[in-house]
Amino acid sequence: MKIVVIGGGAWGTALAICASRNASAQHDVTLWVRDALQGQAMQQGRENQRYLPGVALPKGLQISAQALPELATTLQANDLVIVASPMAGLRGLLAQLRGCKSAVAWLCKGFEAGIGTAPGLMGHEIQAQVAPGLRAGVLSGPSFAQEVAAGQPTALVAASADASVRDALVAAFHSSSLRVYANDDVVGVEVGGAVKNVLAIATGLCDGLQLGLNARAALITRGLAEMTRLGVALGAKAETFMGLSGLGDLVLTATGDLSRNRRVGMAMAQGKTLQQAIAVLGHVAEGVYSARTVVQRAHLLGVDMPIAQSVVELLDGRLQPAQAVAALMGRDPTAESL
Repeated sequence: MKIVVIGGGAWGTALAICASRNASAQHDVTLWVRDALQGQAMQQGRENQRYLPGVALPKGLQISAQALPELATTLQANDLVIVASPMAGLRGLLAQLRGCKSAVAWLCKGFEAGIGTAPGLMGHEIQAQVAPGLRAGVLSGPSFAQEVAAGQPTALVAASADASVRDALVAAFHSSSLRVYANDDVVGVEVGGAVKNVLAIATGLCDGLQLGLNARAALITRGLAEMTRLGVALGAKAETFMGLSGLGDLVLTATGDLSRNRRVGMAMAQGKTLQQAIAVLGHVAEGVYSARTVVQRAHLLGVDMPIAQSVVELLDGRLQPAQAVAALMGRDPTAESL
Protein backbone atom coordinates (compact mmCIF):
# COMPACT_ATOMS: atom_id res chain seq x y z
CA MET A 1 0.00 0.00 0.00
CA LYS A 2 1.16 3.54 -0.74
CA ILE A 3 0.73 5.74 2.33
CA VAL A 4 1.19 9.50 2.47
CA VAL A 5 1.32 11.17 5.89
CA ILE A 6 0.72 14.91 5.67
CA GLY A 7 2.43 16.77 8.50
CA GLY A 8 5.93 16.52 9.91
CA GLY A 9 5.06 16.98 13.59
CA ALA A 10 5.68 14.39 16.28
CA TRP A 11 2.52 12.33 15.74
CA GLY A 12 2.64 12.31 11.96
CA THR A 13 6.31 11.35 12.04
CA ALA A 14 5.68 8.60 14.58
CA LEU A 15 2.95 6.98 12.49
CA ALA A 16 5.02 7.29 9.31
CA ILE A 17 7.86 5.50 11.11
CA CYS A 18 5.46 2.82 12.35
CA ALA A 19 4.04 2.11 8.89
CA SER A 20 7.45 2.23 7.21
CA ARG A 21 9.13 -0.27 9.52
CA ASN A 22 6.30 -2.82 9.22
CA ALA A 23 8.44 -5.29 7.24
CA SER A 24 5.69 -7.83 6.67
CA ALA A 25 3.42 -5.27 4.98
CA GLN A 26 6.14 -3.58 2.87
CA HIS A 27 4.29 -0.27 2.57
CA ASP A 28 5.55 2.59 0.42
CA VAL A 29 5.47 5.47 2.91
CA THR A 30 6.00 9.19 2.26
CA LEU A 31 6.04 11.84 4.98
CA TRP A 32 5.03 15.23 3.59
CA VAL A 33 6.35 18.35 5.34
CA ARG A 34 5.31 21.92 4.64
CA ASP A 35 8.75 23.43 5.26
CA ALA A 36 11.22 22.47 2.53
CA LEU A 37 14.19 23.23 4.80
CA GLN A 38 12.81 20.96 7.50
CA GLY A 39 12.27 18.27 4.89
CA GLN A 40 15.82 18.59 3.64
CA ALA A 41 17.22 18.36 7.17
CA MET A 42 15.12 15.28 7.90
CA GLN A 43 16.17 13.63 4.65
CA GLN A 44 19.85 14.25 5.26
CA GLY A 45 19.96 13.60 9.00
CA ARG A 46 17.33 10.81 9.00
CA GLU A 47 15.79 12.32 12.14
CA ASN A 48 13.02 14.78 13.00
CA GLN A 49 15.25 16.89 15.23
CA ARG A 50 12.51 19.38 16.06
CA TYR A 51 9.70 17.05 17.12
CA LEU A 52 11.19 13.58 17.70
CA PRO A 53 14.87 14.07 18.48
CA GLY A 54 16.88 10.89 18.84
CA VAL A 55 14.46 8.70 16.86
CA ALA A 56 15.96 7.40 13.61
CA LEU A 57 13.81 7.49 10.47
CA PRO A 58 13.63 4.10 8.70
CA LYS A 59 15.71 3.85 5.56
CA GLY A 60 12.67 3.34 3.35
CA LEU A 61 10.70 6.33 4.64
CA GLN A 62 10.58 9.04 1.98
CA ILE A 63 10.42 12.76 2.86
CA SER A 64 8.63 15.12 0.50
CA ALA A 65 7.87 18.84 0.38
CA GLN A 66 6.38 18.97 -3.13
CA ALA A 67 3.07 20.73 -3.74
CA LEU A 68 0.22 18.80 -2.15
CA PRO A 69 -2.09 18.79 -5.19
CA GLU A 70 0.74 17.26 -7.24
CA LEU A 71 1.36 14.63 -4.60
CA ALA A 72 -2.34 13.75 -4.45
CA THR A 73 -2.46 13.07 -8.19
CA THR A 74 0.02 10.19 -7.77
CA LEU A 75 -2.33 8.31 -5.43
CA GLN A 76 -4.64 5.47 -6.40
CA ALA A 77 -7.93 4.32 -4.91
CA ASN A 78 -6.25 1.61 -2.84
CA ASP A 79 -3.79 4.05 -1.24
CA LEU A 80 -4.14 5.94 2.05
CA VAL A 81 -3.66 9.58 3.07
CA ILE A 82 -3.16 10.49 6.72
CA VAL A 83 -3.69 14.15 7.68
CA ALA A 84 -1.48 14.83 10.72
CA SER A 85 -2.11 18.54 11.20
CA PRO A 86 -3.46 20.45 14.21
CA MET A 87 -7.22 20.98 14.15
CA ALA A 88 -6.75 24.49 12.79
CA GLY A 89 -5.19 23.13 9.60
CA LEU A 90 -7.66 20.35 8.84
CA ARG A 91 -10.18 22.37 6.82
CA GLY A 92 -7.61 23.71 4.38
CA LEU A 93 -5.94 20.35 3.86
CA LEU A 94 -9.22 18.51 3.30
CA ALA A 95 -10.19 21.16 0.74
CA GLN A 96 -6.95 20.45 -1.14
CA LEU A 97 -7.70 16.72 -1.04
CA ARG A 98 -11.30 17.16 -2.20
CA GLY A 99 -10.84 15.12 -5.38
CA CYS A 100 -8.64 12.42 -3.87
CA LYS A 101 -9.75 8.86 -4.67
CA SER A 102 -7.78 7.29 -1.82
CA ALA A 103 -9.02 6.72 1.69
CA VAL A 104 -8.30 9.75 3.89
CA ALA A 105 -8.06 9.85 7.69
CA TRP A 106 -7.07 12.58 10.14
CA LEU A 107 -5.31 12.36 13.49
CA CYS A 108 -6.24 15.68 15.11
CA LYS A 109 -8.45 15.66 18.20
CA GLY A 110 -10.60 18.65 18.99
CA PHE A 111 -13.11 21.15 17.69
CA GLU A 112 -12.41 23.77 15.07
CA ALA A 113 -12.53 27.31 16.44
CA GLY A 114 -15.99 28.82 16.09
CA ILE A 115 -16.68 31.89 13.99
CA GLY A 116 -18.73 34.57 15.72
CA THR A 117 -21.65 32.88 17.43
CA ALA A 118 -21.36 29.74 15.30
CA PRO A 119 -19.89 26.83 17.28
CA GLY A 120 -16.78 25.02 16.08
CA LEU A 121 -16.97 21.72 14.24
CA MET A 122 -15.41 18.29 14.63
CA GLY A 123 -13.36 16.70 11.87
CA HIS A 124 -16.17 14.70 10.28
CA GLU A 125 -18.39 17.80 10.23
CA ILE A 126 -15.66 19.81 8.51
CA GLN A 127 -15.17 17.04 5.96
CA ALA A 128 -18.91 16.96 5.23
CA GLN A 129 -18.73 20.68 4.42
CA VAL A 130 -15.57 20.97 2.34
CA ALA A 131 -15.00 17.49 0.88
CA PRO A 132 -18.21 15.46 1.13
CA GLY A 133 -17.11 13.02 -1.56
CA LEU A 134 -14.06 11.75 0.32
CA ARG A 135 -13.88 8.25 1.73
CA ALA A 136 -12.83 9.44 5.13
CA GLY A 137 -12.39 8.62 8.80
CA VAL A 138 -10.30 9.24 11.89
CA LEU A 139 -7.49 7.39 13.65
CA SER A 140 -7.58 8.03 17.40
CA GLY A 141 -6.97 6.54 20.82
CA PRO A 142 -4.57 6.71 23.77
CA SER A 143 -1.15 7.39 22.30
CA PHE A 144 1.95 9.47 22.88
CA ALA A 145 4.05 9.94 19.75
CA GLN A 146 7.34 9.20 21.51
CA GLU A 147 6.14 5.77 22.63
CA VAL A 148 4.72 4.83 19.24
CA ALA A 149 7.95 5.89 17.52
CA ALA A 150 9.91 3.79 20.00
CA GLY A 151 7.81 0.73 19.14
CA GLN A 152 6.20 0.47 22.59
CA PRO A 153 2.84 -1.38 22.74
CA THR A 154 -0.08 0.86 21.76
CA ALA A 155 -3.72 0.39 20.74
CA LEU A 156 -5.69 2.75 18.49
CA VAL A 157 -9.16 2.87 16.99
CA ALA A 158 -9.89 3.39 13.28
CA ALA A 159 -13.31 5.00 12.92
CA SER A 160 -15.28 5.51 9.71
CA ALA A 161 -18.75 4.90 8.35
CA ASP A 162 -16.97 3.36 5.33
CA ALA A 163 -15.65 -0.15 5.92
CA SER A 164 -12.98 0.29 3.23
CA VAL A 165 -11.46 3.19 5.19
CA ARG A 166 -11.41 1.17 8.40
CA ASP A 167 -9.80 -1.72 6.55
CA ALA A 168 -7.16 0.55 5.01
CA LEU A 169 -6.19 1.97 8.41
CA VAL A 170 -5.92 -1.49 9.95
CA ALA A 171 -3.83 -2.72 7.02
CA ALA A 172 -1.56 0.33 7.20
CA PHE A 173 -0.75 0.39 10.91
CA HIS A 174 -1.66 -2.88 12.63
CA SER A 175 1.58 -4.57 13.68
CA SER A 176 3.27 -6.44 16.51
CA SER A 177 3.58 -3.21 18.51
CA LEU A 178 0.45 -1.36 17.39
CA ARG A 179 -3.06 -2.84 17.55
CA VAL A 180 -5.76 -1.09 15.53
CA TYR A 181 -9.42 -1.74 16.32
CA ALA A 182 -12.21 -0.82 13.88
CA ASN A 183 -15.25 1.24 14.90
CA ASP A 184 -18.06 2.82 12.89
CA ASP A 185 -18.99 5.43 15.53
CA VAL A 186 -17.11 8.44 14.17
CA VAL A 187 -19.04 10.90 16.33
CA GLY A 188 -18.22 9.04 19.54
CA VAL A 189 -14.55 8.65 18.68
CA GLU A 190 -14.20 12.33 17.81
CA VAL A 191 -16.08 13.59 20.87
CA GLY A 192 -13.88 11.44 23.09
CA GLY A 193 -10.72 12.72 21.44
CA ALA A 194 -11.82 16.35 21.82
CA VAL A 195 -13.29 16.40 25.31
CA LYS A 196 -10.50 14.40 26.97
CA ASN A 197 -8.10 17.26 26.20
CA VAL A 198 -10.29 19.71 28.12
CA LEU A 199 -10.63 17.33 31.05
CA ALA A 200 -6.86 16.79 31.13
CA ILE A 201 -6.41 20.50 31.84
CA ALA A 202 -8.67 20.01 34.87
CA THR A 203 -6.70 17.02 36.15
CA GLY A 204 -3.44 18.89 35.59
CA LEU A 205 -4.84 21.67 37.74
CA CYS A 206 -5.77 19.10 40.38
CA ASP A 207 -2.27 17.59 40.36
CA GLY A 208 -0.60 20.99 40.34
CA LEU A 209 -2.54 22.00 43.44
CA GLN A 210 -1.57 18.68 45.05
CA LEU A 211 -5.17 17.80 45.83
CA GLY A 212 -4.42 14.09 45.90
CA LEU A 213 -5.28 10.91 44.02
CA ASN A 214 -8.86 10.82 45.32
CA ALA A 215 -9.57 14.15 43.65
CA ARG A 216 -7.91 13.05 40.41
CA ALA A 217 -10.00 9.85 40.31
CA ALA A 218 -13.19 11.83 40.91
CA LEU A 219 -12.36 14.28 38.11
CA ILE A 220 -11.61 11.52 35.62
CA THR A 221 -14.76 9.58 36.49
CA ARG A 222 -17.12 12.55 36.43
CA GLY A 223 -15.32 13.88 33.38
CA LEU A 224 -16.09 10.63 31.59
CA ALA A 225 -19.76 11.17 32.46
CA GLU A 226 -19.64 14.67 30.95
CA MET A 227 -17.95 13.36 27.82
CA THR A 228 -20.56 10.63 27.42
CA ARG A 229 -23.50 13.00 27.93
CA LEU A 230 -22.24 15.33 25.20
CA GLY A 231 -21.42 12.49 22.84
CA VAL A 232 -24.83 10.84 23.15
CA ALA A 233 -26.54 14.20 22.61
CA LEU A 234 -24.53 14.58 19.39
CA GLY A 235 -25.55 11.12 18.16
CA ALA A 236 -22.76 8.90 19.46
CA LYS A 237 -23.09 5.46 21.02
CA ALA A 238 -22.66 5.47 24.80
CA GLU A 239 -20.52 2.32 24.72
CA THR A 240 -17.88 4.05 22.58
CA PHE A 241 -16.83 6.10 25.61
CA MET A 242 -15.86 2.97 27.51
CA GLY A 243 -13.35 2.16 24.78
CA LEU A 244 -9.96 3.38 23.59
CA SER A 245 -11.04 6.79 22.33
CA GLY A 246 -13.08 7.53 25.46
CA LEU A 247 -11.92 6.13 28.77
CA GLY A 248 -8.57 4.99 27.37
CA ASP A 249 -7.54 8.34 25.93
CA LEU A 250 -8.92 10.21 28.93
CA VAL A 251 -6.87 8.19 31.42
CA LEU A 252 -3.68 8.61 29.39
CA THR A 253 -4.07 12.33 28.80
CA ALA A 254 -5.23 13.07 32.34
CA THR A 255 -2.39 11.20 34.06
CA GLY A 256 0.56 10.97 31.65
CA ASP A 257 3.56 13.24 32.13
CA LEU A 258 3.86 13.64 28.35
CA SER A 259 0.35 15.13 28.11
CA ARG A 260 0.53 18.74 26.91
CA ASN A 261 -2.99 19.54 28.13
CA ARG A 262 -2.26 18.22 31.62
CA ARG A 263 0.90 20.32 31.70
CA VAL A 264 -1.13 23.46 30.92
CA GLY A 265 -3.31 22.81 33.97
CA MET A 266 -0.28 22.13 36.15
CA ALA A 267 1.42 25.33 35.02
CA MET A 268 -1.67 27.42 35.77
CA ALA A 269 -1.95 25.79 39.21
CA GLN A 270 1.58 27.04 39.86
CA GLY A 271 0.54 30.61 39.13
CA LYS A 272 1.43 30.96 35.45
CA THR A 273 -0.95 32.75 33.11
CA LEU A 274 -2.40 30.87 30.16
CA GLN A 275 -0.03 32.68 27.80
CA GLN A 276 2.97 31.76 29.96
CA ALA A 277 1.85 28.13 30.16
CA ILE A 278 1.53 27.88 26.38
CA ALA A 279 4.88 29.60 25.83
CA VAL A 280 6.67 27.14 28.10
CA LEU A 281 4.96 24.23 26.38
CA GLY A 282 6.13 25.21 22.90
CA HIS A 283 3.52 22.99 21.19
CA VAL A 284 -0.21 23.04 20.51
CA ALA A 285 -2.43 21.95 23.42
CA GLU A 286 -5.76 21.33 21.68
CA GLY A 287 -7.78 21.47 24.90
CA VAL A 288 -7.03 25.19 25.23
CA TYR A 289 -8.66 25.84 21.86
CA SER A 290 -11.47 23.29 22.17
CA ALA A 291 -12.74 24.07 25.66
CA ARG A 292 -14.97 26.99 24.70
CA THR A 293 -16.52 25.12 21.81
CA VAL A 294 -17.14 22.03 23.96
CA VAL A 295 -19.05 24.15 26.47
CA GLN A 296 -20.81 26.15 23.75
CA ARG A 297 -22.11 23.02 22.02
CA ALA A 298 -23.10 21.51 25.36
CA HIS A 299 -25.15 24.61 26.18
CA LEU A 300 -26.90 24.47 22.81
CA LEU A 301 -27.88 20.86 23.50
CA GLY A 302 -28.84 21.42 27.14
CA VAL A 303 -26.00 19.18 28.38
CA ASP A 304 -24.53 19.90 31.82
CA MET A 305 -20.69 19.92 31.82
CA PRO A 306 -19.54 21.63 35.03
CA ILE A 307 -15.91 20.46 34.82
CA ALA A 308 -15.51 21.71 31.26
CA GLN A 309 -17.26 24.96 32.24
CA SER A 310 -14.78 25.49 35.07
CA VAL A 311 -11.87 24.92 32.67
CA VAL A 312 -13.22 27.61 30.36
CA GLU A 313 -13.58 30.09 33.22
CA LEU A 314 -10.04 29.26 34.35
CA LEU A 315 -8.62 29.75 30.84
CA ASP A 316 -10.54 33.02 30.44
CA GLY A 317 -9.19 34.32 33.77
CA ARG A 318 -12.62 34.50 35.40
CA LEU A 319 -11.61 31.95 38.05
CA GLN A 320 -8.36 31.35 39.86
CA PRO A 321 -7.26 27.70 40.27
CA ALA A 322 -8.45 27.38 43.88
CA GLN A 323 -11.75 29.04 42.98
CA ALA A 324 -12.36 26.55 40.16
CA VAL A 325 -11.95 23.67 42.60
CA ALA A 326 -14.20 25.33 45.18
CA ALA A 327 -16.90 25.91 42.55
CA LEU A 328 -16.94 22.22 41.63
CA MET A 329 -16.91 20.99 45.22
CA GLY A 330 -19.62 23.48 46.20
CA ARG A 331 -22.22 22.17 43.76
CA ASP A 332 -25.46 20.85 45.21
CA PRO A 333 -25.55 17.11 45.98
CA THR A 334 -27.08 14.89 43.33
CA ALA A 335 -27.45 11.25 42.35
CA GLU A 336 -24.59 9.67 40.43
CA SER A 337 -25.58 9.27 36.79
CA LEU A 338 -24.57 10.12 33.27
